Amino acid sequence: MMSLPYSLKYSLGPLILAFITTLAFFFEPASGQYFAYDRYAIQGLETWRLLTGNLVHTNGYHLLLNLAGVVLLWALHGEHYRAGLYLKVFAWCGLGTSAGLYFYAPDLIWYAGLSGALHGIFAWGACMDILNRMKSGWVLLAGVAFKVIYEQTVGGSADVAALIDAKVAIDAHLFGAMSGVLLFFLMWLTKLPFRKTAK
Repeated sequence: MMSLPYSLKYSLGPLILAFITTLAFFFEPASGQYFAYDRYAIQGLETWRLLTGNLVHTNGYHLLLNLAGVVLLWALHGEHYRAGLYLKVFAWCGLGTSAGLYFYAPDLIWYAGLSGALHGIFAWGACMDILNRMKSGWVLLAGVAFKVIYEQTVGGSADVAALIDAKVAIDAHLFGAMSGVLLFFLMWLTKLPFRKTAK
C-alpha cells in the first residue's frame, strides 16, 4: 500500500479543481445559468459549456459529494497526479463526457457536476496503476466497470437524486469512464512519457 501523495506536486491539481468548483458554487445561480451543460445553448455555439458543465453543481450536497470523490481518487492513485497532467486528464475526460452526452444521449438536455469526469479520472488512474504493475489497478478498473454496468441496467440512486436535487446522469458516468480508458490508450499509443511513479 502506497503512502498518501502529500507532496504539492501531486496534490496541486486536485486542489485547483476543488477551488474552481467551489468558487463556481459561490456564484450560483449565475454560474449554472452560463456554464452548465445545456444542449440547446451548445447548439447555439456556447461550446465552452462542454467543459464548464463539469465545474458547476446543483446544490451544496452535490458539490460536497463530488469533492469527496476528488479526495478519494487522490488517496487511491494520487501518485500519478502531477498537476499539469491531472488537469489535462480532467479536461479531456470532461470534454469526453459532454461529447458523449451530446452525440449519444439526445434526451439529456441539461447536466452539471464533476461525476462524469471523475469516473474518467478513476478509470485513467486504474489503468496507470496497471501500467505500474499494481494489482489493485485491476480491482479498481473492474469496480468502476461494474458500477457503470449496474447503473446502466438498474438506473441511478433515487437517494442521491433526492440529495442533489437532480436526476443522476448515469450516461455521464458511462461516457466519463470510457473517456478515461480511451485517453490512457491514446497517451500510451502515442508514446507520451509514462514514467513509473511507484515509490
